[in-house]
Amino acid sequence: MSQRTMAALLAIPLLIGLFVVVGTQPLPYVTYRPGPSLDILGSRGDKEIIEVSGEKAYRDGGELRLTTIYVDQPQEDVTLDELMRAWLDPSEAVYPYDSVYAPNETDESNDAESTVQMVSSQDAAIASALSELGYDVTEIEVASVDRAMPADGVLLVGDVLLSIEGTEITSSQDVVDAVDGAPAGEPIAFTVRRKGRETSVTVTPEVVDGDKRIGIELGPRFSFPFEVSVDIGDNIGGPSAGLMLSLAIYDTLTPGSLTGGEVVAGSGTIDAEGRTGAIGGVQQKIAGAQDAGAELFMVAADNCPDTLELDSGDMRLVRAETMHDAVEAITAWAEDHDADLPTCEDKS
Repeated sequence: MSQRTMAALLAIPLLIGLFVVVGTQPLPYVTYRPGPSLDILGSRGDKEIIEVSGEKAYRDGGELRLTTIYVDQPQEDVTLDELMRAWLDPSEAVYPYDSVYAPNETDESNDAESTVQMVSSQDAAIASALSELGYDVTEIEVASVDRAMPADGVLLVGDVLLSIEGTEITSSQDVVDAVDGAPAGEPIAFTVRRKGRETSVTVTPEVVDGDKRIGIELGPRFSFPFEVSVDIGDNIGGPSAGLMLSLAIYDTLTPGSLTGGEVVAGSGTIDAEGRTGAIGGVQQKIAGAQDAGAELFMVAADNCPDTLELDSGDMRLVRAETMHDAVEAITAWAEDHDADLPTCEDKS
């Protein structure tokens, strides 16, 4: 046996051992895979997912499905063989760890944040659905006050802002516009509701980096005319179901089936004013919706660039800038499956 042959025979087990070690070592990546979908108009056990108290609810068929993805947890090891499988599967995706998680994030902190996001998303979805039905449910309150700014000691956390200079406040942007438009050095008159009583205060904006500011952070405060509860279970978190939750609540509160008895899926965040927002893993959610038999998929407008190269088969992808857009599109499609609907190609 030659020296070269002997060296080759000795190298083979070393190479095999090297591949085994490399293939089982954790790598700084995260994989996304299609997860199950859930019909929010349905039930969990013997309990409806959406329950209404104090107002009539309608159960008229059809499905509105939220979509999910499987994502490797912050402390989960992802190996080379798992990454190769995800790279080769067109329905899966691979992302650098740092683009998904913070450096010190743990499974527990991620789960806690996801739970908080889901609760907030449900409140915004209820507000969005009720606003679409004509209810006035959202007020603007002071969420925080900067101690170094003019509002300190004048406006308090929890104050509900009712008007500025006599003009009703209906959104956070109203406050921003009023402060920006105020004469330099002049006080602005606020009417607020504090602990159930109306009171008037004045704040003089300060110019910081060229912008007028008073030093408050604002947030929505909801006042619902009746109770709406949503129970999708503890294993689904985050804000990405917001759009579909709002559509399902709207459908539950209106007679007839919004989807015409068909299966509609989608994803996207929602705010109290009904605006949609982008979510992660939209490609995997579209694949999951196809597996669930959905014929229509609602895409948040900001996710459109992620869908332009996708093959969705017979399932139509519909762009939704707002919850109102989604209601109109689904209604039109339920009446005519060939209806002209907003698409991501229109936006590109």
